[in-house]
Amino acid sequence: MTLSGTDSAYLGPTVAEAEAFPFSEIERRPGARKDAQRNRQRIIDAATRAFASGPELVKIEAIAREAGVGVGTLYRNFPSREALVEEVYRSELARLSALAAELLADRPPADALREWMRRYQEFVATKHGMAEALRAVIASGAISSGKTREHLNGAIATIIDAGRADGSLRSDVPPADVSASMAGIMLGAADAEQAGRMLQLLVDGLEARR
Repeated sequence: MTLSGTDSAYLGPTVAEAEAFPFSEIERRPGARKDAQRNRQRIIDAATRAFASGPELVKIEAIAREAGVGVGTLYRNFPSREALVEEVYRSELARLSALAAELLADRPPADALREWMRRYQEFVATKHGMAEALRAVIASGAISSGKTREHLNGAIATIIDAGRADGSLRSDVPPADVSASMAGIMLGAADAEQAGRMLQLLVDGLEARR
């Protein structure tokens, strides 16, 4: 099963999925749809934590156990490791994109950007544990680097525009330059601590001189 960029919830199985993973009588009871959606989100959350824990290959059985569901339930939602990786990636990218406006609701732009950069670092860390499957998903065309940059640039623009409006952030740096610098930092940093320091230095450079 491949989810499009606009899908936010599982609306039910395709015919092929229903044949491959038939629903039990329990799953047909009233309220089963909500239970299925909760199970799906628990699987995504558990997979996100597992993939962020390190570069080691994470077993599907371990993710199901962490989510508190059976392996059959996991495979009904995500028939392959690639399908699960794709949804985790999309979910985390959407969360990171929406976070910009949320942070600005109760923080000044510079502080919002610092926190957003920290969350971006966490987003990159999530990719470490799913690198092999993610490469396969990217090769299939289901996820593109261009779309990822588009989402990241949009979130950065939201914060930078707010900083331009109140004079706290520079007005001469395009969001694409910021995202490119972020990517360079994550590629070149020796470890997570250095990456964190360098991302904060990037924010320092984006603050307007008074």
